[in-house]
Amino acid sequence: MNTQYKKGVLELCVLSLLHEKDRYGYEISETLAKQIDIADGTVYPILRKLKSDGLVTTYLSEASGGPPRKYYSLTNLGRKTFSFDRAEYLKFAKTIESILEGT
Repeated sequence: MNTQYKKGVLELCVLSLLHEKDRYGYEISETLAKQIDIADGTVYPILRKLKSDGLVTTYLSEASGGPPRKYYSLTNLGRKTFSFDRAEYLKFAKTIESILEGT
């Protein structure tokens, strides 16, 4: 798949996964990698950007038998941004589909 297609939607995909529930970085990366061909380490710069933009916050949680994991959670701004961007993207995708299908 064209990497430019992926670059445009990965941030929205990360927000979508966090909208479902709080997750740690590796979990986000593994979940996305099952559905989208992404390179190792792709998700972490996105998470740093989302945090610096105020869309996510982090907290540490003890894992059984291992070191604490850094979990990511959507802020109120993150939830609003996800809802807006999701609607905007879905509308855009329908328009592109219509153009490609010639309808």
